[in-house]
Amino acid sequence: ERVAREASAIAAEAGRLPERAAEIDRRLVSLRTRAQALTTRAGQVEPVLSELRRRFTAACWQDLQPVPRQAEENVRQAELKLKDAQAARDAQRWPDATALLATVRALLNATDEAVSAAGDRLARLNAVQKDPQGEIEKTRFAIRDAQRLAMTGRTTPDPRHARPLDEAVARLERAVESLTGRHPDYWHFLTETEAVRSAVTRVVAQIREERGAGH
Repeated sequence: ERVAREASAIAAEAGRLPERAAEIDRRLVSLRTRAQALTTRAGQVEPVLSELRRRFTAACWQDLQPVPRQAEENVRQAELKLKDAQAARDAQRWPDATALLATVRALLNATDEAVSAAGDRLARLNAVQKDPQGEIEKTRFAIRDAQRLAMTGRTTPDPRHARPLDEAVARLERAVESLTGRHPDYWHFLTETEAVRSAVTRVVAQIREERGAGH
């Protein structure tokens, strides 16, 4: 009976081999195509960085400087791992092939994010340079909205809510004041306004949670 069970398990495993091989083949083709596409996209980062360097202060783009070299290295590593994965698949070392493909995907995901970050940075800096007031008003609106919520049903706000909202107002004003000179640090300004809105969102969530719990 045990022999029969083992024979049945072996037969079932053998039956799954073509399916497993086909799945790994599909992933190999997909990841090779993605690696080639990322090679092309990585080549487009340098012109974006060149424009960032030409038009914005160093603090706006310095952290992106390593992206072209890192992207090239990541794709090279991914292509080597793909060759190893192909060899593992040919030898029917399925766990090895699967693990190698997971590593390739992680490398390509990281590259995709880094390459996208350069274009996103330029787009966001262009937008805020053209209309910094839009970013300021969006942030002020979030603060005012939170202040109204904090005052709902009260004559004075709870200090636990008022304090961080007052700090948000002051932080936004400092960010606005930083937009001086010929080449303002727009990236610092953007990260500050985003941080202010995040802080405000946390206060709003806290107020709603406390009111929902009947505090």
